Amino acid sequence: MTKGNAFVLGATGQIGRAAVRALVADGWEVTAASRRGGRDERWPAEVRSVAVDRNEEGALSAALGAGTDVLVDVVAYDAGHGRQLTAMADRIGSAVVISSCAVYEDDQGRNFDTQDEPDGFPVYPLPIPETWRTVAPGDSTYGTRKVALELELLKAGDRLPATVLRAAAVHGPYSPGPRELWFVKRALDGRPVRILAEGGRSVFHPVHVDNLAELIRLAAAKPGSRVLNGADPESPTVAEIGAAIDAAMGVTSETVLVEGPPGKDLVGYTPWTTPHPVVADMSAAERELGYRAVVRYAESLPGTIEFLASAVEGRDWREVFPGLAKYGVDLFDYAAEDAWLAARG
Repeated sequence: MTKGNAFVLGATGQIGRAAVRALVADGWEVTAASRRGGRDERWPAEVRSVAVDRNEEGALSAALGAGTDVLVDVVAYDAGHGRQLTAMADRIGSAVVISSCAVYEDDQGRNFDTQDEPDGFPVYPLPIPETWRTVAPGDSTYGTRKVALELELLKAGDRLPATVLRAAAVHGPYSPGPRELWFVKRALDGRPVRILAEGGRSVFHPVHVDNLAELIRLAAAKPGSRVLNGADPESPTVAEIGAAIDAAMGVTSETVLVEGPPGKDLVGYTPWTTPHPVVADMSAAERELGYRAVVRYAESLPGTIEFLASAVEGRDWREVFPGLAKYGVDLFDYAAEDAWLAARG
């Protein structure tokens, strides 16, 4: 006997692939929905794949048919998507929707949208609880749109119980913007030195896709209207991440720690580099869902490294990972690094 029907929207993305596997393993009959209707080779044959473009009028409603016991939406982005789901509340038993820790702001109004301004990076409490203040809802930025999505879902809690998961820095295979590539490609290229700004102490709390999938699995089995953070059990510094990746790849490198922000040509910058730590509180998920991480950071790295090494072999990293390239930063400006090192002997 199955636990019921689960409909996963965005199933062939990084989070969706893991969510489908976790739900099937827990006894759900799963429909995997994506724009192309593709499949992951690790899904069992009984997973049903459908092609649906949620932005096409009536397409999601038609794909949903008579309804589902739980709808998992890993690609919902704004208030419109929230209204799209609540309009079908009579056909959805409960929902689990992915949001982001980018919604938080500090007590001076600083947030991820102000981080490039002078003294604009937020100073959050450690760790950040779900009750902490967020940016105002709107349609101008990623964070404001995610808040607008959350509010649409939460105000309809009497009709559609929805668990909102505020994901931290997602990592693992199939990432469109893999931060780990910063270290992995240097190891593959035989670069002997890692230059880290902010003394290597930057912390941007990660979450592996399998841990997010575990949260999705638990929330699906225990419907409710709630907001929960989604993060790994540990929050390593960027220097610790570099050491763990080097160890997993069997390489030895020198780490040069530089106090203060990245300098000229962004030497010392990494995708985790922040002047203040960002750490999510996971006690509510542990308390409400009984959440326990299924994988720790270091032990998850071999799968990530294998994926990244295969993806970039013989190819330009910008073409492979446009999610990283869109920020316009050359993450592998080795000439600038060499010049910086030469200037310091």
